[in-house]
Amino acid sequence: MNEYEIIIIGSGMGGLVCGNLLAKEGYNVCVLEKNKQLGGCLQTFARDKVIFDSSVHYIGGLEKGQNLYQLFRYLGLMDKLKLQRVEGDFDRIIISGDSNEYPFAQGYDNFIKKLSAYFPGEEDAIKTYCEKIREVCNKFPLYNLETGGSADEKQSVFDLGAKTFIESLTQEKKLQAVLAGNNILYAGEGDETPFYVHALIENSYIESSWKCIDGASQISKLLAGNIRSKGGTIMRNTEVTRIITDNGRISFVQLSDGRKLFAKQFVSNLHPAKTIELTEPNIFRQVYTQRIRSLKDTVSCFIINIVLKKDSFKYFSHNYYYHKEGYLWNQVDYTENNWPLGYALFITPSSRHTVYANAITIFTYMRYEEVQKWENTFNTSSHEQSRGDDYELFKQQKAEKLINLVCEKFSSLKDCIQNYYTASPLSLRDYLGNTNGSLYGIAKDYKEPLKTFISPNTKIPNLYLTGQNLNLHGILGAGISGIVAATAVTGNDDIIKKIKHA
Repeated sequence: MNEYEIIIIGSGMGGLVCGNLLAKEGYNVCVLEKNKQLGGCLQTFARDKVIFDSSVHYIGGLEKGQNLYQLFRYLGLMDKLKLQRVEGDFDRIIISGDSNEYPFAQGYDNFIKKLSAYFPGEEDAIKTYCEKIREVCNKFPLYNLETGGSADEKQSVFDLGAKTFIESLTQEKKLQAVLAGNNILYAGEGDETPFYVHALIENSYIESSWKCIDGASQISKLLAGNIRSKGGTIMRNTEVTRIITDNGRISFVQLSDGRKLFAKQFVSNLHPAKTIELTEPNIFRQVYTQRIRSLKDTVSCFIINIVLKKDSFKYFSHNYYYHKEGYLWNQVDYTENNWPLGYALFITPSSRHTVYANAITIFTYMRYEEVQKWENTFNTSSHEQSRGDDYELFKQQKAEKLINLVCEKFSSLKDCIQNYYTASPLSLRDYLGNTNGSLYGIAKDYKEPLKTFISPNTKIPNLYLTGQNLNLHGILGAGISGIVAATAVTGNDDIIKKIKHA
């Protein structure tokens, strides 16, 4: 079969959610994925028989009635997922030269109470911070699975900067640094990051925080199974090389093996710039093309996945975020001598190990320019290519430097390491298809909010966009983008009501 009602290019969270919603509405859906494994950022992999998440290390909003819970409930996932509720604090913030572990607790009352204990006299500032988060979240109807809402309401919070607002709350520099201490979650950089990005993400985890036992790929497997159960098609190892139009509409996609697949409507889960690149010249207006290509992408990262010796390192469910004092909003501006300026540390829960951890993932910022000399190589599990001994040496040196920094806090870690494996911006580029290995796609800028607004509709009447570049990144953000794309395809928002009342 080479003709479908809907073809979705890319099986990231946005594409799979969109495909699920359309399949439930009776559409014949075909999802195309260039990689061996589905899921984009949901992908997992094994090293020494230990499972690692590629990107998704914890999830928010999965308590009954919360936004992601309702979406997963509607899609039939909640009873099938292997989940662990994070115990107590979901994050702890650590700063160089300070022995405290500043807690981010679940539930707003707990969040305020636990953090206020470390900052006597600052409870009002912390309360104001929490109130503002909830106020901002209420300005985004779809985030709350509601329809309607005016652009003016959102505009009132679009032009508020995260750094500016947090610094306005208090003169206590340490509290400022703590409140934004996990800003690597959204690549908080300089004076550009909007507060609404911070608020939408932080609120999700404060409401409830969860981890996927044995990895997040279970989500993509269940979503793919749903599409197949509705008669849909999933094609892996299937790369789209061209998007071909006829009379102003998309007619078919051409695959790397020469095949042509036809459909009535198409949804691209790719970066908008990549989508434009695959179409014929001048299909999109020049001003639109120039705007999309001019948008800045978020920075990339360097990752260490550590296999631990048996029963050597106690398991904990919370995450750690570290930064060197004075380097909160400018961790991207590191030098060769002072890298890394911060890191995040996660442990994925295992069904086989509960008291002790069997693996740790650590990641920190790395600019693409550091690996640019090897950019003409391409390496995935289905297309293996060596990048050379100098690349391996580069990664080894970086890994040792990052591990040494982490050991300042976790002094026993080095003795617990059985093996470690690394990934650079090139790994993210090749496996996830992100431009220059970008962590979260297009960077939002509160000073030019409309410039980074990407509509799911394009000027081509049967081509739609989905994925992390539309609204927000992460499981929740990409999931919402799938809802947005599905409602655009169907032309009504009844889907949102069905999810809300699942």
